[in-house]
This record gives sequence, structure tokens and C-alpha cells, in this order.
Amino acid sequence: MMASLKRALHRLTGFVVAAMFVLPLYWAVVASLRQPGLPPSPAIEWWPVAARWRNYAEIFEMVPLALYIRNSLVVVLFAVPLTLFTASWAGFALSQLPRPAQRRWLMASVVVLLVPSMSAWMFRYRILDWLGLLDTLGALIAPAAGASSPLFVLLYYWTCRRIPDEVYESARLDGANAWTIWRQIVSPLAWPTTAGVLVLAFLLYWSDFTSPVLYIYRPDLYTLPVGVQLLNQMDRTNFPLLMAGSVVMMLPAVVLFALTQRFFLHELSIGRLLEGE
Repeated sequence: MMASLKRALHRLTGFVVAAMFVLPLYWAVVASLRQPGLPPSPAIEWWPVAARWRNYAEIFEMVPLALYIRNSLVVVLFAVPLTLFTASWAGFALSQLPRPAQRRWLMASVVVLLVPSMSAWMFRYRILDWLGLLDTLGALIAPAAGASSPLFVLLYYWTCRRIPDEVYESARLDGANAWTIWRQIVSPLAWPTTAGVLVLAFLLYWSDFTSPVLYIYRPDLYTLPVGVQLLNQMDRTNFPLLMAGSVVMMLPAVVLFALTQRFFLHELSIGRLLEGE
């Protein structure tokens, strides 16, 4: 009886927490279906009186969102896999250094992580100009060659450090090189970390507004965040259309998280601990 009550309490708690995150997304969809020009509802509205799905078609007519979505997809399809590769390699390499060197590089990574991103805008602009990548989508993809963020490297480093040193030593005694160890040992064991970095990297590049504004000059190379901002500049008071643009912006991220969230619930996750296993 106590075990059943405990499981029911855990499920109820999970439902309440999930509702706290899902309901704002649902209300965003509801707000996007209101009649054009209407202000936000002062009370909770579970469904508009006359849902207007035409709002979604209208935002694609106001600005070339289809083109901007294509550009954003090109960026994430190149940048996210490159980030996973470089971040996992860097984290694995960091975990294989001698302990004093690990501590020095770990401190350096944390310091770089604390540096505000805007302080690197000018340096990145000069580097991209030197590489000839300005005003191309390559300017948005280039940071992935450096793992995109020190946080991703640290996540892989902590994962690699959890693998016992005996596993690495056994692999080396069997003649495995660094590439084989990374591919056959580290990569399979780091699936939860890879899923987390995948989602974070996707959000980083999918929602990036600053980089296209700084490094892209041609309107046909703008990405979706810039397109949503253009909607806002064209009609700041048309809240249903602005919410429709926001829903289009956040929908891929929600779908990606729904597809990858099961990788977070592995045997050492908080979810399994709450189940008492």
C-alpha cells in the first residue's frame, strides 16, 4: 500500500511539474489563433471563440519565413553535428591529460565560460573577415569548429572522467588508439550527454539572433530569429500574428526535446532515483 501510494505521489508530482512547462506553450498556441489585431486576453483562455488558422499562412506572406527557416535548418544541420564531434573529442582529450594539466585546462574552460559573449564579437568579426566567411552562412557555422561553447566540452569531460581508468588502460593494452577508444567506448557510454548537448547546441544555433545581425548583410541569408523580429517591426500590436511566429520558432525545439528526452532518463538519472530503483 505504501509503495503504491509513493508511486502515485511521484506520478502526480511529475504531472504537475510537466503541466507548469506545457501550459505556457499551449497558451501560446491559443493566443496565435485569435483574430488579428486583438490584444492578449486578460483572463485564461483555453481556446479562442473563432480559431483562425489563417494566421500561420499570413506570417509566411508578410515575410519570407520559408526562406529563413531553410537557412536556419542549413545552419543547424551543419553546426550541431560538428559541435558534437569537436566537443566530444575535446572533452575526451581533456580527460586523458595528466591530472595537473587537467586542472589547468579545466580552470581555463571555466574562465572562458564566464566571459560575456559580447566581448568576443569584435574578435570573431575579424577572424571571420580573415577567413572570408562574412556574409555567408559559414559565419554562423564556424563556431561549431571550436565546440561552440566551453560548457559542451565540460559536459563531455565529466562524462569521460566517470569512465574508470581501467577501461581505457585495457583498451590500450588491446592495441586500441585514441580514435578507437573514442568511437567504441566513449561514444556509446556518452549517449545521455550527447542527447543533452544535441538539444543545447540546437537551441544555441536555432535561436541565435545576434550572429546573423552582426555577420550577415544579405536579406536572403537571414535566419528565422531575424524573420520573427521583422514580423515584430512590421506590426508590433498584432499579437496573434506575433505569437504565430513565436510558435513556428519554438515548435522544432519542442519536437526535438520530445524525441530525445528518453535518453536523459537512463539508469543513473534523477527520474530513476525518484522511482526508488
